Amino acid sequence: MKTAAHHGGRLASIVIAFLVSTSAFAEDKINVGDTAWMLTATALVLFMTIPGLSLFYAGLVRSKNVLSVLMQCFAITCMASIVWIIFGYSIALNAAPEAGSFLGTFDKIFLDGVSMDAVSGSIPETVWVMFQMTFAIITPALIVGGFAERMKFSSMMLFSTLWLILVYLPSCYWVWGGGWLAQQGFIDFAGGTVVHINAGVAALVAAVYLGRRKGFPETPMPPHNLTLTVAGAGMLWVGWFGFNAGSAAAAGESAGMAMLVTHISAAAASLTWMAIEWFRFGKPSVLGIVTGMVAGLGTITPASGSVGPMGALVIGISAGAVCYTATQYIKRVLKIDDSLDVFPVHGVGGMLGTFLVGILAFTLGGNGEVAEGSSVGAAISSQLGTQVIGIVAHIVWAGVMTFIIIKVVDMLLGVRVPDDEETEGLDYTQHGETGYHNL
Repeated sequence: MKTAAHHGGRLASIVIAFLVSTSAFAEDKINVGDTAWMLTATALVLFMTIPGLSLFYAGLVRSKNVLSVLMQCFAITCMASIVWIIFGYSIALNAAPEAGSFLGTFDKIFLDGVSMDAVSGSIPETVWVMFQMTFAIITPALIVGGFAERMKFSSMMLFSTLWLILVYLPSCYWVWGGGWLAQQGFIDFAGGTVVHINAGVAALVAAVYLGRRKGFPETPMPPHNLTLTVAGAGMLWVGWFGFNAGSAAAAGESAGMAMLVTHISAAAASLTWMAIEWFRFGKPSVLGIVTGMVAGLGTITPASGSVGPMGALVIGISAGAVCYTATQYIKRVLKIDDSLDVFPVHGVGGMLGTFLVGILAFTLGGNGEVAEGSSVGAAISSQLGTQVIGIVAHIVWAGVMTFIIIKVVDMLLGVRVPDDEETEGLDYTQHGETGYHNL
């Protein structure tokens, strides 16, 4: 006859087995390793803007404007964070029922339903919200380089807010939220179009609309502190691993390859830019090598989940040469005062990388899949067509919408500071402070 103790032991075994199975089921949904990596990647991408991009830009402007760009990057970080949680996340990444739609739904405004136990893939949804928020932060911050040293702070805030809502959020949905480009098989792993083409085109439009800084191009306007710029560049390089490898949304082989190819492209582009300057001017410049690095990082971004190491080498070398040429053409031939070279580095780099992924995803160790019965050539041809559609769509969307937004802001507030304030510097005239008390 079975004792009470025996039955109690069986009951305890059943309870333990249930708890173990429940725990295993939970682990199938939330992967601790993936979560740890994505938390790290999120911090790295935020680190790219504050302090990375902030210091990179701050060193490039003149000393009387150093605080203004730091303030702009900081304020944009705060603004974009609030817009993102109110409705940005919902309409950018919450898929609409209609396949190939233009914009997501409002089902998750104010992060409705994003509770502690909500899951996205193998990570908590809270982590996914925060990771994607950092992309929404850095994109409008990049545009600051196009109008540095001459735009009113109030106008910059209104412009950046409207631009984030009207340009970035729809674009993000098209590519990453299940929108019409995603439905066509468009490849943009980490933001060649959503971040770099959008920001680059917007910076170009803003630079042309505001006009040149006083004295440009006749008066030299060298960076006031390259030490700050190099420090910021180093932070960007490290932070970019979170940007690209984090876009895998898991701690696996895709993230590992993305990190490797990101580093290869940055190194190759840096050396290429440096070599061109060394050959042309007899000396390699510090500004050149760090600008080449940013070009390499921006260009590999859309391709970082699809190419292998040799593909990354091709992209890096191409980025160094093409973005250098674009920089010289914009400033010396067209004489457009894109103050910190946002369009030729980020815009052109984003276009180049988004195009090249259509080729390199299927060659040199790329992981593109060729349909059964098809050829590599046919796969490349088809993918290139899709990539070109995506590039053109973003150029047109960002260009037209940026012009409309800046025109409206100009009508409401005026966008450019008066001449005397530009001469005195934005640090004091816009913020009542100076970056260096001995000046």
